[in-house]
Amino acid sequence: MDAAEGLLCDQGSDALTLAAVAERAGVSKGGLLYHFSTKDALIKAMAERLITDFDELVAEQPHGTYTRRYLGATMTAIRTGRLRRWAVVTGSSGNMFLLAPVREAMKRWHTEALDDEPDPVAAQIVRLACEGLWDVASHDPDLHSEAELQALEKRLTALL
Repeated sequence: MDAAEGLLCDQGSDALTLAAVAERAGVSKGGLLYHFSTKDALIKAMAERLITDFDELVAEQPHGTYTRRYLGATMTAIRTGRLRRWAVVTGSSGNMFLLAPVREAMKRWHTEALDDEPDPVAAQIVRLACEGLWDVASHDPDLHSEAELQALEKRLTALL
């Protein structure tokens, strides 16, 4: 999956073939096919891995409501460049079936523990702002300086 993500980042979705992924990963095409029988299976697995990665980032946040941890995970993902992977993986498929895990995760992320928030509407606003930051950072990771990210994070935290 790392090889496929790298291929997508470097050359775009047209270059994503099982043969190219196998070559980049240094495995035989048959070895790759053992784990991923089709390109679609590979894309779906990459999307599922991204979801798991973000869920782990949320769980690793030290404290606060779900939305505070979601904001912290988003900022960590932006600062470490992990969001770039979202753009290349989700952009690689025109098949909405393959992105079903992403849609399900988004629904969960945007409804999770809203009843536990002191201000559920503010929590929704912050979660949606995180989505905007994700989108911008995934397409232009250098747009915001660290100082700007800190200011955005501080303001979003204040909303909570």
